[in-house]
Amino acid sequence: MRIRSLELRARAVVEGFWRGLHRSPFHGFSVEFSEYRQYTQGDDPRYMDWKVLARSDRHFIKKYEDETSLRAHFFVDQSRSMTFGAGPVRKVDYANTLAASLGYFLSKQGDAIGLTTFHERIAEQLPPRSRPGHLRRFMAMLHRDCHGTGTGLAEMLRRIPFLCRKRGLIVVVSDFLVPAEEIAAGLRSLRAAGHDVVLFRVLDPVEVTFAFEKAGHFQDVETGREMFVDPAEAGERYRQRFAAHEKAVRRAARENRIDWVTLTTDRPLEEALWKFLTRRRRQRNGKAASRRTRKR
Repeated sequence: MRIRSLELRARAVVEGFWRGLHRSPFHGFSVEFSEYRQYTQGDDPRYMDWKVLARSDRHFIKKYEDETSLRAHFFVDQSRSMTFGAGPVRKVDYANTLAASLGYFLSKQGDAIGLTTFHERIAEQLPPRSRPGHLRRFMAMLHRDCHGTGTGLAEMLRRIPFLCRKRGLIVVVSDFLVPAEEIAAGLRSLRAAGHDVVLFRVLDPVEVTFAFEKAGHFQDVETGREMFVDPAEAGERYRQRFAAHEKAVRRAARENRIDWVTLTTDRPLEEALWKFLTRRRRQRNGKAASRRTRKR
């Protein structure tokens, strides 16, 4: 996170992730994840990954023969609540780096990536493309400062089916600090549109634990409202309500067959990549099994 350039930061996350997997016992697993497969006689050498060959003395082809290009659209929350950070990393910086890392990974595979940033309304939009220079524009949008105040997450979830007419992968990155019933309604709209959806919830650790020791004034960063709070008295009730909200949103995601991943800013971003790629592998295996069943 100390790297100022978002593109370099994303590259460091992704390349470090792959190096870690190549050193691990899951080498074959990582190869499948990256949509590579081992070279066999007769394969077109134009698709050989020469960097992997130089590093590991192994021959891999970059893509599966039946691979089709993916359209992925990222929706990143840049409301003022995302600027909170009790530790060294703000939620918005973590969220932007997460989106940048996933976008970098997909772009390098030749997939089309798009981006919408929002707060109480849409801030900027970039349609999914896989052209040269598009990744740089994607990164530049994520690098801009937050200027929003309130959170329009619920409305954004309802609008996504109208903004993304073609089916594809929808990735939403937010703290999801809105009523659970509003999120559930938006998720139903997304699922009805037939999109493949992943939700990444980014939180500061203290938002989960409420690990404050002294009583004092707390201010809502979006409304400006202040309240005197004694953590010794309010902490347990806060944690119960927070856990109930998390449980309700997880249930809504599960009912709509949408993946929900909660991340805190003190955790390595490689965890998010691992969960994302595990999910893609599971889906690919499910589709392959479905095709085999239909053939029978």
